[in-house]
Formats: sequence, structure tokens, C-alpha cells
Amino acid sequence: MKNPVLFLFIVLLNFPLYASESTGDIFKELNEALKNKQHYVKLKEERILNFKKIKSENWTKEQEYNYNKTLYLEYQKFNSDSAIHYVKKNLKLGEELQNTKLFNLAQLQLVTLYSSSGKYRESEALLKSIRKQDLASDLLPNYYIAYREFFEHYAANSFNEEYRRQIIKYRDSLLTILNPKSLDYKINSIQQDIFHKKFNNTQKQLQDLLEVTPEDNPQYAMITYLLGKIYEATNNLELRKKYYALSATSDLKNANKDNASLQELALVFYEIGDVDMAYKLTQSAIEDALYCNVQFRTLLMSEVYSIINTVYLEREAQRKSELQIYLLCISLLSLFLIVAVIYVYIQMKKVSRIRSELYETTQKLAELNKDITETNKQLQDKNSQLSESNHVKEEYIAHFFSLCSAYINKLENYRIILNKKATAKQFDEIYKILKSTTLVDNELEELYKNFDIIFLNLYPTFVKDFNALLIPEEQIVLKQNELLNTELRIFALIRLGITDSVKIAAFLRYSLSTIYNYRTRARNKAAVSRNDFEEMVMKIGSLALKI
Repeated sequence: MKNPVLFLFIVLLNFPLYASESTGDIFKELNEALKNKQHYVKLKEERILNFKKIKSENWTKEQEYNYNKTLYLEYQKFNSDSAIHYVKKNLKLGEELQNTKLFNLAQLQLVTLYSSSGKYRESEALLKSIRKQDLASDLLPNYYIAYREFFEHYAANSFNEEYRRQIIKYRDSLLTILNPKSLDYKINSIQQDIFHKKFNNTQKQLQDLLEVTPEDNPQYAMITYLLGKIYEATNNLELRKKYYALSATSDLKNANKDNASLQELALVFYEIGDVDMAYKLTQSAIEDALYCNVQFRTLLMSEVYSIINTVYLEREAQRKSELQIYLLCISLLSLFLIVAVIYVYIQMKKVSRIRSELYETTQKLAELNKDITETNKQLQDKNSQLSESNHVKEEYIAHFFSLCSAYINKLENYRIILNKKATAKQFDEIYKILKSTTLVDNELEELYKNFDIIFLNLYPTFVKDFNALLIPEEQIVLKQNELLNTELRIFALIRLGITDSVKIAAFLRYSLSTIYNYRTRARNKAAVSRNDFEEMVMKIGSLALKI
């Protein structure tokens, strides 16, 4: 470019536009996640329910312990009461097994659950009952995490500087035993730097972690939350809002009810004057905290909610007042309009009679034309269907007689072979022939091959047209010398008007559930509406069919 300075100026001028578009996409995704919050909760509940179905009465106590531990992890950030229920089961199992390690692990898990749900005395009593020197080395991280989170939860209720020192102390202890290459170590180290207001390197470290952490990873929400915290401390409003939004979206999609991002984001929107959005986010955060029974989150949110709710109610009262004024103005205008309409009506009454008669006549003619057009269209559709049906019948009748003749000849040959064997008293050979399924398998293969040939003769573009209804990555690729596969045969039968899964299963010799799964899987892969998919399959080849 001849003028690099001008080029740089244009790029800098347009940069805010691109950034705002990206931020707009982020908040669009957040609003979608808020709207579909119950859907994500339902997905998690279904996953937990499916896992619960695998429980067996024949399990050992160790297997049952691991089963309860998995359910604890599922419920930990979802429903603390359920998580406590399964941890208590593991406490009992640890005692019954006389396994100190398993018992201590359950105790440490229960400590955090108690402190998050507001049972601080029970949590503290449990912590004091656990002797650090009696713990296995791989339980020490759990021990330090339990203490750190106890003071974090307790600080939400009545914070003082001592709690802050305790949090730093136990995080320091945790960092001494974690693997420096692990994600837990890096996040705890970054949190410690943020506590000490060391923002120089933490931002880059978090950005590096963000690049390698998938969005469905629960730690993604923590990383983006910490970035939001850094930008909050450095007074960067736009980036603070962006990363809190990313964190909140991740928590919503993972059905994480114990989250802080929604609360922080509500405060951001409150600061910029968007009270409606702040109220919406606060409501969602309180619902999550109550659902999960995370008392320290509820306490934090109650303070924020009272402020935002007051402003929201004032705003609503102002809107109501403005609406009343608008309604009064509209009422006055409506009154003047009614007077004007009555005046015009009186003036046009005579003309309206003639125009009314003319209009009625025109309407009748239009309706008559519409009926004739609709009738012609229906007749054309019926003629097309009848022509197609006749063509299909002619083709299939010819092939039916041919197949019947072939099967009669095969049966006659089969009878002759058996007769010869019987005459020769070769009963073992007869039994061997009757026991073998080779003949049936060969005939089925021949039947399906004939079906494929006949069907593709009638609808030569069926495979191509069927694939056009699927998303590109799910389109069917046939093997060499393969005309149709099982999935294509199912929908070929549907195209011929056989939509009953029972009949399809009988023809293809599959179970009813297999046919249902094939049909459901195909609808899920559709590039068109799932509800319209089979209807569109029924229309394949209807225009291209040669009569």
C-alpha cells in the first residue's frame, strides 16, 4: 500500500466496531443460555438419572463407594443437599470397610458442603476432628482446600482480615503439594497473585490457559471469572463485562448452580445503568443459589438484590406513570378520531351502499375464482398421485409375477432334492438341509437386492435426494457394489407409503426398537426441520418420476 499511515488509521478506526460485534455475539449467547437455563438443568438431571440406573445389588462396598462419589461430584455444584446425602452414605461405607482413607475423604468433602450451605459449626467441628498427620499424602490437597473454602464461605457472612490471612495461608500450603504443571496449581497460583494484587503476569497466564481450555470444561468458567476480576481491579469495564459474561454462560450451560459470575455481571449492568438486565441476572443468580442451597451465595446476592430491586421497582413505577400519561393522550386522540370517523361515515353513507353491493359481488367472484383454482390444484395433485401410484403398481406387479414364478421354481427344485434324499433314505442329509438357514439367508439377500433394484429403477435419484436432506457431515456413503443400506431401505419403504414401524421391522427382520432408533437418528441428522423430515422423504422423486 502506498500510504501505510492511512491504512493504519483505517484499521484503528474500525477496531472498536469489530470488538463490539464480538462482544455482541457473547451477550447474545448469554441471553440464549438464560432463556434455555431449564433445558441445561434437565439435561444434567437426565444424565444423573441415567447414571443412577446402573446401580447393582451385587456391587461390593468399594464399588458402591465410588458410585456415591461420582454422584457427589455431579451434585456438588448442582444440589448440595443431594451431594451431602451421598457423602454421608460414603462416611458409613468408610466405617464399615474400616478404611481410614475413604472415611477421611468423605469427611473432607462433607466439610466443604456444610460450609457452603451455611452449617459453619458442623463444618468447623468436622475440620477440627480430622488430624492432618493421619491423612494419606494424596488427601492433603483436599484438606487444604476444605480449610480454604471454609474461610471463604465464612468470610461471606462476616468478613475480617483474619479470614483473609487464613485463606492465603491454606492456599500457600496447597500450592506446596500440587503438581506445578497441573491446571489446579496454575489457577490457585493465579488466585494467590490476585489476592496480592499482582496483575502484571496473571492476565497473560489466564489468557494462555483460556486458549487451551475447552468451553465445556468447568474450569473455563473459573478462568474467565478470574479475568473478569483482574479487569475489575484495573477498571477496564468492557473487558470486565465480557469475561464475566463468558463465565456466566459457561456456568449456565454446565448447570452450575454455585456460581459468582451472574452476581458480578449484574453489578456491572447496574453500574452502567441497565437496570433491566441487572435485575434479570440477579433473579437468575438467586434462583440458582436457592436451588443449590448455597447459603453464602444467597447472603451475597441478597445485598445486591435489595439494591437492584429497589431501583428496578422505581424504574417500573416511573414507566407505569409514563404509560398512564401515554394512555391519556391516546384516549384523547381516540376520542377526536371517533368524532372524525362518525362525520366521514355520515358523508359517505350514500356512496357506501353502492360500493358495498359492488364489493360483495367482487368478493363472491374472487371467492369463486379461488375455489376453482384450489379445486384445479387439488385435481392436479390427485392426478399426479394417481399417475405415480399407477406407475408404481405396474412396475411392482410385473416384478411380483416374475419373483413368484422364480420362487415357485425354487420350491419345486427344493422339493425334488428332498424327495431324492427321502427316496435314498438319506435322512441325515435331509435334517442337515432343513436345519441350515443358508437358503433363507440367500433368499433374503436376493429379496433385498431385488427390492433395491426395483426401488432405484422407480426413484433413481433417491440416495442423492435423501442425502440432500441430511447435514453434510452425516450424509450416507454407500460401500462398493452396495445399492441401498439398512437405513436407506427403511426410508425407501416410507417413500412407498409403508410408515408403520412394525411392518418395516417385519420386512427387514429387525426389532421394532432398532427401526425406531434408525428413524430417530435420521431425524436428528436432518438439515431440515425434524418434524418435516419424513414428509419430505415422501416427496422424493415425485416430480422427476417418469410415468
